[in-house]
Amino acid sequence: MGSVARPRRTWIQEERRKALGDWVCFCLRCGHTQRYFLDGEANLPRSCPTCGGELRNRCPGCGAPIASAFAVACEECGAPVRAPELFGTRIRRPGR
Repeated sequence: MGSVARPRRTWIQEERRKALGDWVCFCLRCGHTQRYFLDGEANLPRSCPTCGGELRNRCPGCGAPIASAFAVACEECGAPVRAPELFGTRIRRPGR
């Protein structure tokens, strides 16, 4: 199976990232999400401020930062970054 080309981000997605933060961390338990800039990565909470669960901000496979609050796979290596469902609902629509 060949690699699939990922669509480029739109200008509005890029503007949103520059205003709110380039990267995200999310709770694997409750889904709490926080955007951040790399220079503020050291200030991210160690656990979820909502439920105390594990926060993930980097791919466990390659260590790349996560760009989307809806990511279920790493954009760099394709490794899973979290389960594809949360509370019984798919995080991404099929084909995305």
